[in-house]
Amino acid sequence: MPGFRPGKVPAGLVRKMYGKSILVEEINKCLNENIHKFITENNLEVLGNPLPKPELEHNIDWDNQKEFEFVYDLGLAPQFELAITPKDIVPYYTIKVDEATIDKHVEESAKRYGKVIPQEVVAAQDMLFGDFVEVDSNNEIIPGGIFRSSSLFLERYIGNNEANKLIGLSKGEKTIVDVNALTNDNAAKAALLGIEPIVAEQLTNKFQFTIKTISRIEPAELNTELFDKIHGVDQVKTTEEFRARIKQEMERVYTEECEKRFFADAINFLKNKIKFNLPDHFLKRWLVVANEKPVTFEQVEAEYDRYADGLKWQLIENKLIRSNEITVTNEEAENHVRNLIAQHYQRYNAVEIDEAQINETVTRLLNDEKESKRIFDQLYSEKLIQLFKSQFGLENKEVSLDEFSSN
Repeated sequence: MPGFRPGKVPAGLVRKMYGKSILVEEINKCLNENIHKFITENNLEVLGNPLPKPELEHNIDWDNQKEFEFVYDLGLAPQFELAITPKDIVPYYTIKVDEATIDKHVEESAKRYGKVIPQEVVAAQDMLFGDFVEVDSNNEIIPGGIFRSSSLFLERYIGNNEANKLIGLSKGEKTIVDVNALTNDNAAKAALLGIEPIVAEQLTNKFQFTIKTISRIEPAELNTELFDKIHGVDQVKTTEEFRARIKQEMERVYTEECEKRFFADAINFLKNKIKFNLPDHFLKRWLVVANEKPVTFEQVEAEYDRYADGLKWQLIENKLIRSNEITVTNEEAENHVRNLIAQHYQRYNAVEIDEAQINETVTRLLNDEKESKRIFDQLYSEKLIQLFKSQFGLENKEVSLDEFSSN
């Protein structure tokens, strides 16, 4: 220390300067070790971390006390029974892929690869590009008002009276457009006018729209040229094969959506069936302490129901995984990522697959903590879905896409 020769600093001075901090550090080390030992030896399942009793936390005289007593609250995980039987009925949906839906996808594919042809007069299926300028109640341009050059796809507004007013107009013409009559979707209005959704929500003025270009998509012909562009050379040769591939892809996508719905319905069934109480007050206190950003007890209380609902499922899920000995290995995770990469290559018609690049991608994703957790969580969910399909009673329901979306 400054002012003292090495080895000549008085012990009392060292104790005065550093004794309290060393004492606190050592006591905290003892506390952590003994709390962990207590929980382990008693086989306790706890939620969150132990919390000091709030009324005792600040009543310590570090300068004069020789003995210290610490009292902690523990949030004990609830104990509950978990059994699934065939009498537990959960709906399992299958979405029908009908001819009308396939027709729509064929039409969309033809348009996606079609030719854009300039037009002079607006028709119902055209895409317009022009300037939107905000006007007042007298249809006069507002200085400093909203101005945006944007595209307007009339096909999205079939049957809309405001959009119909544009049909028959010519390139270069101006007209007044009531965007609120065109759509009540604030996100769509915001995108069209280049404004924030909150501004779009409060929008009352109309707009002068000047048509600068009119374009019409001429759908591509259903021939091998189109099929090769979409699926790769010589993969699809006839319209029947093309429609079959569309149906196959849609069934795959619909199956994934149905599996997600079944999983969500099964989770809700279990959360409603299994009754237990959480240590709510303790968890609210713990959330205040554990939160990265400073929060009040009132803020935690306002969001607590959503947190408790998620925690309830987490406890049920953990018990399902343990009792059914469900595991996900690193090899399974690697194979899963490889399959995803292979599907990506196939989707973009890549013939050559670089094995070294695949290995690098697999390693990178699984070494990323966030991505790795997402991959393992997905694989655990897939195994739980298979478990549920084998244990629940399934109420099979074949529905249209519209019926599925509305349920």
